[in-house]
Amino acid sequence: MLRRLALTAVASLAALSAAAPAATAATGPLPLPLPLPLPVLQDDAHTHLTFTVSGSEKSAAEGAFELECGPAGGSHPAAQEACGRLDELTGKGTDPFAPVPKDAVCTMQFGGPATARVTGTWQGRNIDTTFSQNNGCEISRWNNLRPVLPEVG
Repeated sequence: MLRRLALTAVASLAALSAAAPAATAATGPLPLPLPLPLPVLQDDAHTHLTFTVSGSEKSAAEGAFELECGPAGGSHPAAQEACGRLDELTGKGTDPFAPVPKDAVCTMQFGGPATARVTGTWQGRNIDTTFSQNNGCEISRWNNLRPVLPEVG
């Protein structure tokens, strides 16, 4: 089916290409096509995230807080710095919310019982992920996102 569709498209393009110069010669230049309206794009720079941290050794890091970026705000204790860190990681082409790859080799160290669940929107994309400190890769993933995620140990 796909092959037939492709062959039909190629044949149609060839027929139109051959007919266009003849039509132009007989009637003059063709009118310019009308511009198509552009769709309204979502504000990809807007960020609204909710963090729920539990199991931290530091009571100030415990609980739920929100982060808004573009402009910075919410109940996040370091909103401006957190938005700056997210912008920095975005500029490097890094997805700070990507999970640790399944084939990653991680040190077997335990950083503590702290966990953080992150939900919301970042760069126009829905986020729903969890951070922990169960091994070296997870600890590194958490630390890479500071001050977006709090220091917990």
